[in-house]
Amino acid sequence: MPLVDLIFATGPILLLIFLMTKKTPMPSAKALPLAALVAYGIQFVWFGTGASLVHASVLAGLLVALTPIMIVWGAIFLFRTMEHSGAMGTIRCWLNHLSRNRVAQVVIIGWSFQFLIEGASGFGTPAALAGPLLVGLGFPPLRVAMACLILNSIPVSFGAVGTPTWFGFGQLGLSPEEFRAVAWKTALIHSAAACAVPLLAFRLLVSWQEIRRNLVFIILALASSVVPMLALSRVNDEFPAVAGGLLGLIFTVGLARHKVGLTRDDDHSAAEEPGEPPSARAVVKALFPLWATVLVLLATRIPQIGLRDLLTSAVPAWNVPLGIFGSFSISPALVLKLHGIFGTPMDWTHQLLYVPSLIPFVLISVVTWKLLDAPAGTARKVWQESTTQMRNPILALLGALVLVQLLMVGGEQSAVMLIGHSLAGAVGGWWQYLAAFLGALGSFFAGSCTISNLTFGPIQDSIATQMNLDRTTILALQSVGGAMGNMIAIHNIVAVCSVLGLGKSEGEILKKTVVAMLLYGAIAAAMAAIL
Repeated sequence: MPLVDLIFATGPILLLIFLMTKKTPMPSAKALPLAALVAYGIQFVWFGTGASLVHASVLAGLLVALTPIMIVWGAIFLFRTMEHSGAMGTIRCWLNHLSRNRVAQVVIIGWSFQFLIEGASGFGTPAALAGPLLVGLGFPPLRVAMACLILNSIPVSFGAVGTPTWFGFGQLGLSPEEFRAVAWKTALIHSAAACAVPLLAFRLLVSWQEIRRNLVFIILALASSVVPMLALSRVNDEFPAVAGGLLGLIFTVGLARHKVGLTRDDDHSAAEEPGEPPSARAVVKALFPLWATVLVLLATRIPQIGLRDLLTSAVPAWNVPLGIFGSFSISPALVLKLHGIFGTPMDWTHQLLYVPSLIPFVLISVVTWKLLDAPAGTARKVWQESTTQMRNPILALLGALVLVQLLMVGGEQSAVMLIGHSLAGAVGGWWQYLAAFLGALGSFFAGSCTISNLTFGPIQDSIATQMNLDRTTILALQSVGGAMGNMIAIHNIVAVCSVLGLGKSEGEILKKTVVAMLLYGAIAAAMAAIL
């Protein structure tokens, strides 16, 4: 009964979408655990999955959730530090003196800064860092969340120093030439999307009239990040987003400083910042939490430096048998592992020092307290506020990751694989026009382009072979889909909502970001026809 199997496979997802987008939406802290509970029951009642495997998936989901929980908590911790130490006030003043033009502020922070952070780190970090800066400049939090999610899509295929590409497709046996072809085609499709998708995000924060009057600045800013990404993708699949973000940010700040392409008519906040701008020394100190975070992220993620291998070394130094729960081990680099959960092949790994939380967020926060002479009691306030703000997001993230794990139970017979194969079978020879949407579906489930590529890369590769389609083009569309799906990923939406203190807004955000995602998919389909 393949059709009935498909109905039960999609049931938890459809329920989740309904609960979060209905007229009176259910908050994600309730909707996600409920959807996970339904998926848990379906695995037993309909698919007949063994109890050990189901419970191992639940436990693995709860443990895997530690990664996004730590990242979001760390980002909140850093920005509470910036707020209480006075750094945020100085940055707001500097940005308003750098350019009082709202378009320039949105583009510098929402586009260029996020592009660089995505290239260096990924993991949903960009929106968590850029969102509070834009809110601090007076932009509405809900619209900031939507805009940041939409903008954090184009560099994602090369995020975290290219992890979604080189690691996500690493199991497919691609030759170096094929990897370069995938990277180039991926960047080409993203470059086409960059001509339209960012404008939807900008429109959420500024008017169409402001966009038209400052269009020259916007075009130059977009090109300053996209062109280096596209050029570097011809020869490398690790650094296109890092290079594009760094060059783009420097160039865009220069454009804003010299008012290239900006109209004075849109300097709305001219009366808000009287007096002299902060000194260069004060600005550098206030920006320390941001530029130091970027430097640490780069230093710990570029393999040639050597810190990455040091922080991810998984050779166990200590093993503890936990009976039916499996075997727990910890390495000198604090890589935590749980092997053979409930006697199944399922494992869990958490790189405590590599996941962007303790390093760099907490580390940089502690240094910031000293560098900026934070008032007494700052550490306690930051800790209390960060912990309080994480209560509901923790429930949502736990539910999201358990749901993801349950949908992936069964390998080739899993709900995720069943949905993927059903989509491919339904569209036949039109697959190249819809391949990106399967990648987006993977990111919607897992909140990660890397996991989407790992999960659906083999399916896409198989479909390309069966239908005699170009292998590298289909894999590029998968990677683009994983990136555009980043803007609708439940776990990313929950993360940015928690950082910005938005409650019960996840469904409203999803309704808006899915429109941008569909436009992205249409552009990817058009590029597929050309490629």
